[in-house]
Amino acid sequence: MGTKKHRDLGFLAIAILKLVKGLLLFLIGVGAVSLMRKDTSSVLLNWAHALQMDTHSKFIQRWLLKLGLMRHRDLAVVAFFYSALMFTEGIGLLMEKVWAEYMTAFITATFIPLEVYELMRRVTFTRACVLVLNVIVVAYLVMRLIQQKRAHA
Repeated sequence: MGTKKHRDLGFLAIAILKLVKGLLLFLIGVGAVSLMRKDTSSVLLNWAHALQMDTHSKFIQRWLLKLGLMRHRDLAVVAFFYSALMFTEGIGLLMEKVWAEYMTAFITATFIPLEVYELMRRVTFTRACVLVLNVIVVAYLVMRLIQQKRAHA
């Protein structure tokens, strides 16, 4: 009988997080592509109504304005690119590949200065949570990579 390989729960949690982000970005890309062929403001307003959002809210109005002003082609390209990146990281971590650990640690670490900058511009609970979560992910992966190097030495 073969021995069952013990799965790392940290990798599993990070992989699921990356796959969920990848799926959300993919859906944003699909939405951006569908907006290229339609009147943006009416489509966004219909989505807001369908999701039962208060369209008179300042937050929702700012969000709708930002989305309406973006070039949909650019949004779609960026969303699909980052979606592919997240799927690659997530699948690599699920398969417990060392390259995925390095890739995820590096890519996640490169976003930390931007997240700090955004948090300093305007402190929000969401921005703080994203920053803390990404710091934890990077610290965990770096710790694991150091442990693996010591074990092989």
